[in-house]
Amino acid sequence: MDAPRSPVVRVLSHPYFLLALAALTWSGNHVVGRAIAGEVPPYALSTLRWAIPVPILWLLARPHLAGEWPAIRSHWKILLGLGFGGGAVFSAMQYVGLQYTTALNVSVLNSLAPVMIVAAGAVLFREGLTGRQGAGIALSLAGVLAIVTKADLGTLATLSFDIGDLIIFGNMMLWAVYSVCLRLAPRIHWLSFAFVIALVAALGTLPAMIWEHAGGYRLQGNLETVLAVLYVAIFPSVVGYAAWNRGVSLIGSSRAGVFLYIIPLYSAVLASLFLDERLRAYHVAGFAAIVAGVTLAARRAR
Repeated sequence: MDAPRSPVVRVLSHPYFLLALAALTWSGNHVVGRAIAGEVPPYALSTLRWAIPVPILWLLARPHLAGEWPAIRSHWKILLGLGFGGGAVFSAMQYVGLQYTTALNVSVLNSLAPVMIVAAGAVLFREGLTGRQGAGIALSLAGVLAIVTKADLGTLATLSFDIGDLIIFGNMMLWAVYSVCLRLAPRIHWLSFAFVIALVAALGTLPAMIWEHAGGYRLQGNLETVLAVLYVAIFPSVVGYAAWNRGVSLIGSSRAGVFLYIIPLYSAVLASLFLDERLRAYHVAGFAAIVAGVTLAARRAR
């Protein structure tokens, strides 16, 4: 019989905590990405984001890789697809899209991800959607709209969409497919999975980085960019993906998807702390709706 786990371990391994942690790391990724725009080329940032963790993950995963190699080899196609699509292409296009669109538009488009995950699950795996989940998604979306429109829905009528918006929209569709296809991955240790995904993602973006460098778009080396690259290499890539993958495996992609609505909440808080932006009443109202919606949609139906 397994030994009882401590309360701290139970909290840290709870799917809701893991999914909320993943959202936090990705919110920080957006803030950092905006801060260094123009100083770190998007393909270089994406490649370094995955290449830096590879040797570290290899050292940590070595005890597991030997025994799990048969499972990795037999599932190489799905692992290649997850690493290239959900790792290489998604992260690269995220940074490319942020070069061409506004933060407001990105927030609106990112809020569609949970709905896309539910849709992808229904199309690819015939997943159903409960009334409680639908109500939670609608409530959380209302909270997101309250934040990005500053409680003025008339703002939506003034939005215009360009190539950057289309890239981000396509990226959200890609993320939805990645999330629902995680169930096809082999049951291996999370370190082994993270190593394989990081390796595939790094190799997948390397040609684009070389092309980018040859074209004269090169990384500006200074303390700010070094710290930014280290952040995206450790937290969004390793911690965020590991927490998200584990959370999805525990409660399913449809219920996990609503946690992506927390990202605008985190973004507003981080902006107020690090960018000296004030917290407004519409932020508080939006936060309350997001949290209520996530709680409602994530609860298991009785």
